[in-house]
Amino acid sequence: MNSASLPRPPVAWIAGVGASAGLGAALGRRFTREGFVVALTGRTASRVESVAAEIRAVDGQVHALAGDVADEAQIVRLAAAVNDLGRLRTATFNAGNAVRAPTLELTAEQFESAWRTTTLGGFLFARAALPLLLDAPDAATAPAGAGSLLFTGATASLRGRPPFAAFAAAKAGLRSLSQSLAREFGPRGVHVAHVVIDGGIDGERLRPSSPQRAQQAGEDGLLQPDAIAEGYWQLHVQHRSAWTQELDLRPFRESF
Repeated sequence: MNSASLPRPPVAWIAGVGASAGLGAALGRRFTREGFVVALTGRTASRVESVAAEIRAVDGQVHALAGDVADEAQIVRLAAAVNDLGRLRTATFNAGNAVRAPTLELTAEQFESAWRTTTLGGFLFARAALPLLLDAPDAATAPAGAGSLLFTGATASLRGRPPFAAFAAAKAGLRSLSQSLAREFGPRGVHVAHVVIDGGIDGERLRPSSPQRAQQAGEDGLLQPDAIAEGYWQLHVQHRSAWTQELDLRPFRESF
């Protein structure tokens, strides 16, 4: 059989991958378990490759594609590399910049950096991923649609509070972007969903920076990355007759 006629393997593209104990890595592990070829993207090549190596060690098909998704030239390069791996079926934007500063101490550069990474980055990622998701013979007819475009949000997506003015503005913008894309591309077969992570993630970032918070949270008081990743998988496989546009995930002990 001619290799050109072979079906292209399904690809999951995950942007915003850093630590092994983070959400991006957990998403990579979850989708490789379902037989996806996974493309991991993050700005630090060594960290992305380290996560990829861990997944390969358990027989996952994964590729480390380092780059900055908030850079227009780099996102074009990354999307071309993703397309070479197979047929894109799901794309997750997990990047963010949690700038923290009292408003009167917040610089314009910090505010712009939060917006650029989170909001502009989300737009550039979506604009690169959507043509690949739409380029499918069953884009509007398959039970689960053409695929999924998923965005990681936060408590700050829904309400702003100090000292997170920049982060909240950026995350709120990303949420509005996801709603706009869902209304435009849902009818064309792409499931666009926004996931509100309402609570602390039990990972490499939180425990060193806020050990007291981790201790006070107690057992299952922080979101577990693998449990979050399961929620993303369920969004991806939802039947198109009952798609979720926004999903809130929080520990059972978290007030809201």
